[in-house]
Amino acid sequence: MKKGSTIFLKIVLCLMAVGALAGMIRFPLTEGRAINLDLFSIYSDPFILFAYVASIPFFVALYQAFKLLGHIGRNEVFSLSSVKTLSIIKYCAIILSILIVIAVVYIRIQHNKDDDPAGFIAMGIFTTITSIVIATAAAIFEKLLQRAVDIKSENDLTV
Repeated sequence: MKKGSTIFLKIVLCLMAVGALAGMIRFPLTEGRAINLDLFSIYSDPFILFAYVASIPFFVALYQAFKLLGHIGRNEVFSLSSVKTLSIIKYCAIILSILIVIAVVYIRIQHNKDDDPAGFIAMGIFTTITSIVIATAAAIFEKLLQRAVDIKSENDLTV
């Protein structure tokens, strides 16, 4: 892979991280019930705090993807560290999908009477499916890369 492609993908990952962080900081301020609240009350809401905790696997996965692109840029793709990086990405995606399902169930139970949470539930389903697809792709790439590393190590022992 050309160096320009990995640099471009690293820039995209950084933009995703900055965009997600900016959205996490800005969104609670624009929420409808936050109009009459002070900053402490806005950011100490249990659901907002849960969203911040749930974002940790997302940012860990972005960092691991950044590391993987570094391995690709240095032509170290077929190494155990790349396999471990893919494994971490897989587990982060699984954890993120579980946390999103928990958030959807919480919103459904808490806001059943006074609000229509259909939009949030639809976004939750979409992001859960996306996270599961990413976990599945990471698992497949992890197995393929592990086989390639095993073959490479056997060839190194043979020669």
